[in-house]
Amino acid sequence: MFAFGITLFAGLATGIGSILAFFAKKTNTKFLSVALGFSAGVMIYVSMIDIFTKAKDSLVLVLGETKGSWITVISFFGGMFLIGLIDTFIPSTENPHAVHTVEDMNQPLSPKKDDLFRMGIFTALAITIHNFPEGLATFTAAIKDPSLGIAIAVAIAIHNIPEGIAVSVPIYFATGSKKKAFIYSFLSGLSEPLGASVGFILLSGLFNDLTFGILFAAVAGIMIYISLDELLPAAEKYGEHHLSIYGVIAGMMVMALSLLLFI
Repeated sequence: MFAFGITLFAGLATGIGSILAFFAKKTNTKFLSVALGFSAGVMIYVSMIDIFTKAKDSLVLVLGETKGSWITVISFFGGMFLIGLIDTFIPSTENPHAVHTVEDMNQPLSPKKDDLFRMGIFTALAITIHNFPEGLATFTAAIKDPSLGIAIAVAIAIHNIPEGIAVSVPIYFATGSKKKAFIYSFLSGLSEPLGASVGFILLSGLFNDLTFGILFAAVAGIMIYISLDELLPAAEKYGEHHLSIYGVIAGMMVMALSLLLFI
């Protein structure tokens, strides 16, 4: 119960990030630009610095340096291919044949609601997949060593706060509903305790360094794809170029700090 409790705490931290949507003004596209850039920075940094590295370490441990490195890279791009395939079947709703007049081009761009909603759902999907094995990892660590479990849970909870922002902000701007933004972000965090319970019951015998490494490398690829294909283009579209870049840098700094605090 203790192990499950701290895993639940870590997962529900996404709700803290999602609450920030309640303080956003729906018409403030500059805030949206910075927030989307922030989300991209978080996802890019944690994917390349933390998730990819952990995936490679696990696979090298099982398969050796050469084969483990190859499988890590293949799984990474496999994740990109998977989310790209999903993106193909859920195409953008923007009409590519639309004619824009000079007057239209002089008007400030407003967020495309369906595109933003897709962005939020994709982000929630990636975070849900990411949190599932994290929940099992936290749960298992807490059973073996409670103090280690607490440290991992706190670190993951800090990581989950900006991830909650990544889900809630685009959904809020797409739907205008703070309630929906909170619910989707909150639910993405529930995969943490779900991973703990379901994984412990059904997958504990199969969840080894090999499956962990492949899954984490794929998730890193998914999160990078979402950042480059969805978050960054939208951040520039709805604001100024430098605002989105400032958001990216801020997101990377926050995630870097959260990782350094729990080395």
